[in-house]
Amino acid sequence: MGSAVITARAAATFDPVGRSVATARAFVRDTLQGWGYSDVVDDAVVLTSELVTNAVIHAGTSADVLCLRTEQGVRVEVADRYPEREVPIQGSSRSFANADQENGRGLLLCAALASRWGVEYSPAFKRVWFQLELPQRPVGTRSAGPVLPTDLLPVADERVRVAVVQIDRTGAVTNWNEDAEHIFGYPDEQVVGKPLTDIAAWPHTPGIGTGIAEALQLSRWEGSYGIRAADGRVIAVYASHLRVRDTHGEPSTVCLLVRDHERAVIQTPLRTPAAEAGSESRIVDPFEVFIGSPAPDDLDGLLQRTVERARDMLDGDSAFLLLATDDETELEVRASTGLPSARQRFARVPVEAGAGRFGSARMPAVHEDLAAVPGAVPLLNGTGMRSVVTVPLKVEGRLTGSLGVAAEGAGRYTNEEALRLQFAADRIALAVESARLGELERLRRGSLSFLVEASDLLAGTLDRDQTLALMAQMTVPTLATWCAVYTIADQASDPYLSYVLHEDEDRIDGLKALLSKIAPPDPVPTPGARIWNAPAEAVHLAALRTSMQDLGRNSPPLSLGIDTTLETAAAVGGETVVLPLVARNRVIGMLTLGKPSDDHFRQEILELAEDLSRRAALALDNARLYSERTAISQALQRSLLPPGLPQVPGVEVEVIYRAAGEGNEVGGDFYDLFPIRDGAYGFAIGDVCGTGPEAAAVTGLARHALRLLAREGFSGPAVLERLNAAILDEGARSRFLTLLYGELWPQEDGSAVLKVVCAGHPLPLRLRQDGTVEPAAEPQPLLGVMEDLELYEQTVTLDPGDVLLCVTDGVTERREGTRMLGDDGLADVLTTCTGLTAGAVAARVLRAVERFAAEPASDDMAILAMRVPEPHAD
Repeated sequence: MGSAVITARAAATFDPVGRSVATARAFVRDTLQGWGYSDVVDDAVVLTSELVTNAVIHAGTSADVLCLRTEQGVRVEVADRYPEREVPIQGSSRSFANADQENGRGLLLCAALASRWGVEYSPAFKRVWFQLELPQRPVGTRSAGPVLPTDLLPVADERVRVAVVQIDRTGAVTNWNEDAEHIFGYPDEQVVGKPLTDIAAWPHTPGIGTGIAEALQLSRWEGSYGIRAADGRVIAVYASHLRVRDTHGEPSTVCLLVRDHERAVIQTPLRTPAAEAGSESRIVDPFEVFIGSPAPDDLDGLLQRTVERARDMLDGDSAFLLLATDDETELEVRASTGLPSARQRFARVPVEAGAGRFGSARMPAVHEDLAAVPGAVPLLNGTGMRSVVTVPLKVEGRLTGSLGVAAEGAGRYTNEEALRLQFAADRIALAVESARLGELERLRRGSLSFLVEASDLLAGTLDRDQTLALMAQMTVPTLATWCAVYTIADQASDPYLSYVLHEDEDRIDGLKALLSKIAPPDPVPTPGARIWNAPAEAVHLAALRTSMQDLGRNSPPLSLGIDTTLETAAAVGGETVVLPLVARNRVIGMLTLGKPSDDHFRQEILELAEDLSRRAALALDNARLYSERTAISQALQRSLLPPGLPQVPGVEVEVIYRAAGEGNEVGGDFYDLFPIRDGAYGFAIGDVCGTGPEAAAVTGLARHALRLLAREGFSGPAVLERLNAAILDEGARSRFLTLLYGELWPQEDGSAVLKVVCAGHPLPLRLRQDGTVEPAAEPQPLLGVMEDLELYEQTVTLDPGDVLLCVTDGVTERREGTRMLGDDGLADVLTTCTGLTAGAVAARVLRAVERFAAEPASDDMAILAMRVPEPHAD
């Protein structure tokens, strides 16, 4: 402190525990007030709180606090035992710590509030000091302002009148001086004995929500309000109230009132922070003084800084700030200090908890001892706090939040502290509301992006299991810690646990086991989230029984049948909500979201989850419908295919079938091989005009008609003629049909005789042992066009080693640009199959067709290969 003479010294050491911060604040406050330095107490307490916090919380060492008094001011030194800790040095080129960080803010405040400050290092400790100077004024002067030019002095009337009004404990006027009569026009006999509030024009002081009646009860108060004069005019006045006791010990309030434009006569000069060393004094925004500079950009940072400053300002042990929900019916805890944050964050309390100003968050309230009124402040239940002061945050008369400071001792706060806290709340209310609206807008934009992405993902699949997985993965961990999806097959079915997900994969099995042992939630179709307590109750009970067993106590076996631990209870035992999955006016399931122990869902998250549940329900129902219809379609299609190929003695038979179109097993092409009578077999391969369900319907008609007519003993031409008539009978549903039908007789000499009819179908090809390929039939008219058909059959004999290849036009009409495989291309492929089995021949043909073009086939394909094997040599 240079050459200044030290006139007093006080020192104390504080252990590295959180409680030491409050103790250090009390030490500095008591010391400076004892020295008579009330002008600098608030700044000193705030700076000490920050520096001790850096030492005992962030550095983790004890803190030595030294207060030195001189005639000019006070110097406070805070030393910790962590010299290696990185701290910006005064005058260096390095920038200060980020104001959004928990540590480093004390140095920013030193630069803003202290006259001088600095950092000193030694091998054993680091010391941060700051100096606060007292205003220069004559001895005995409480406060003084600088010498001002005449033109800057405040303007007053020719005769300055100060109304002196005294109010008794009931609020009635007991003294009314001549200046009061002159200013307001009432003689003393008209007002003495009447409440001052009868002539007060503004019942509530603008900006703080405190009524004049309440202001009269405070030990000291300054502010503006209006008095209705005798002529009906409202006269704006500036008032200074002082609460005193008369000679009989009765309390009363002395009010000094002047016209508002003469407020300088009685207004207490505002104390501004000292300027930085070497710089000129500057006007500092009250918000900046309270919050610090720079103010945090994010809402959470601003709220956290606010509760810390409020706690320090009133020398409290804890502080909390609540923000109003959108409908302003509840307040939500958004920041706290000195309280268990995991339990308090996002907890909600009603705005109107009871009658009167002490039961509502809309008015300031002081509770001297919470032990005398249990439950008066539910937020503080079980925290050890005894006294609390709360004030509202208001913007344009609208409640936006509540700020509170609490202490462990009883009777710590009075109406005067409530007024100081209310002034602070008024300073930050607008900034908090602006930041809250900004956060809400960012949340809404994020929610919209989330829902758009979720809709795209859900619309991209029609698989039920994948839809369930997407629903869970989109909610965990974005919206909840864990998620369970229940599905309901039909109205008569109970909910079924279909999918479970937890952000910690190691807990998924335990969670699934837990939920499978308790009754599912009721499928209530009412929209919106509802609380489901069963999981939390079950897991806590199981964890308690597990703990009792670990202690060796006798207890019944766990009813859940799982090894539930206290860790599992903490992970699952928080708030659980159920949202119905409603699609097409039917509850098809429930989406269950859960939080870890003592955690709750924010309203914005629940609204977002509700939007997601509606989209997910429709996607899940679409997947169900698609799965059902696909299963039905595939079952019907499979019924159109032969149940199996019979074993034909002495003949190898191989069939390859490919239906065009996703999800199709049967199209317009078909094949069949079936026994007709002893020693005779019928075979067919056909192609119905078109693809899809319509073509498949004609396929079924043709295949079943062929079997029925052939087994009735009709010849090949007669079978096809009757089939032609049946197709024409379908009318508009009929389709053209090309068909190769034949009957096969294996011979004792190892050959096989075939009688075939080729009705508009690609001709069958015969491969001889010498590699020659030739058509095995002649073309005849297709079916489904003309009523009168004259068909004939042709006889073909397959010698040992010969192959008969039958295909549909999906093979021969395979295209690549302008090229087509055609009959000649197929014949070329077949010439390379000499000596191959029937299966190898069919496979080589299919491979050649697939390699002919890069694009997938757009037409159905059927390949039927029959080969008479060569006799084995002995």
